[in-house]
Amino acid sequence: MKAVLVVHGGAWAIPDELADASVKGVKAAASEGYRVLGTGGSALDAVEKAVRAMEDNPVFDAGHGAVLNADGEVELDAIIMDGQTLGSGAVSCVQNIANPVSLARAVMEKTDHVMLTSRGANLFAERIGFKTAPTETLVTAYERREWEKAKEYGAGVKELFHSQLCHDTVGAVAVDSCGNVACATSTGGIRNKMVGRVGDSPVIGAGGYADNRSGAVSCTGHGESILKVTLARLIIFHIEQGKEVEDAVELSLRYMDERVHGGGGAIAVSPSGQWAATFTTERMAWAAAEQGTLWYGLNPQERFQDKPVQ
Repeated sequence: MKAVLVVHGGAWAIPDELADASVKGVKAAASEGYRVLGTGGSALDAVEKAVRAMEDNPVFDAGHGAVLNADGEVELDAIIMDGQTLGSGAVSCVQNIANPVSLARAVMEKTDHVMLTSRGANLFAERIGFKTAPTETLVTAYERREWEKAKEYGAGVKELFHSQLCHDTVGAVAVDSCGNVACATSTGGIRNKMVGRVGDSPVIGAGGYADNRSGAVSCTGHGESILKVTLARLIIFHIEQGKEVEDAVELSLRYMDERVHGGGGAIAVSPSGQWAATFTTERMAWAAAEQGTLWYGLNPQERFQDKPVQ
């Protein structure tokens, strides 16, 4: 069975000054996740590893690069899902957690629940001895400046999403050598969001979905739009109906644009190793590793090939 890992660093109007760093970041994350698969590791371990790499990279809106809400606070969301068992864990509105994807996995493996939110999620993290991080270590100087600009701009979050004043989500999907699939998605949300706002990222069937019978998906874009069409599950539905993976993603993104005028992107992989990285926004940094080769892109219709993954 061919092992494949695909990552995205968010679908949005990535400015030129962040373009190179975004591409470099997704290539590094894909390489880290693929190394897990290359040593016989599971798809679940691979997507967690890849997403942690992006949470640790301040260029992305997750973990150490998270955006600020209306009160200048960091509130993080994440999901992880195992396609073999349909086991899933998610957290929303957590604070002082550098790697919320790993806390989401702990929810899946150490509780009887699927999602914990806000204070409850942080109390759970404290109870299991999960490492926390001071808020100031999660916020970059760049984000502080951009947050101040957004406050002065006075626009709503949907308008901000279509400007260069907004970051977005990271995610990963994988299929391992046993044919098991998994997904993970993590985000700091949309800059200047209302306190307590939860987008699509931690919601099963919206921000991500994984099922060995069909495939795995991680979504990115305008969260409220993704929630309205349950984008991840819609993509899986089209795959179940016999569509090729790339066609399933394109059809679903087109439907979201037509139905609720929402932009975004998604990565997907099938149990047989078909994969796609597609978006309707200006840019989306993505990378895919398969059979020792690294593919990547940023602008529409781009697909570059890099040196084999080491």
